Amino acid sequence: MIEAGADGTPFGPGDARLVLSEGTPRFYIMPIPGRGLTVGGITRHRRVTQTLAAVGGGTWVVAVAPPEGLDDPAAEPALADIRAFRIPGDVAVMLHRGAWHAGPLFPEGEVRSFFNLELADINLVDHRTCLLTDIYGMALRLVG
Repeated sequence: MIEAGADGTPFGPGDARLVLSEGTPRFYIMPIPGRGLTVGGITRHRRVTQTLAAVGGGTWVVAVAPPEGLDDPAAEPALADIRAFRIPGDVAVMLHRGAWHAGPLFPEGEVRSFFNLELADINLVDHRTCLLTDIYGMALRLVG
């Protein structure tokens, strides 16, 4: 998590260590409709980091799993390794290279906007989704 720091604070351990050297960085605001707190699929980008933050605050949830099998494009996350975190609206989250992630997640019926820093073509050249329903025969329902 990346928390607020005073203006002028030197780069340090609380700052994100971004890996965006594989292409053109893209920083944009994405509106997302709420899909509830069920995770049926989880995605990763093996070559780069990704950073997400809520526009205007608001708590949200992200489910993550470690980047095991980073050199294996067909690797799948272990179901037991998936964890969910409630993210306060005043912090950003940096996803490490290869970290599996599902979210931002928040209640159905809402539309929220999120800042997203990733590569311009990431979803075309470095995007793998594992459908938990196909691999494990189940989805994860997070309790909010």
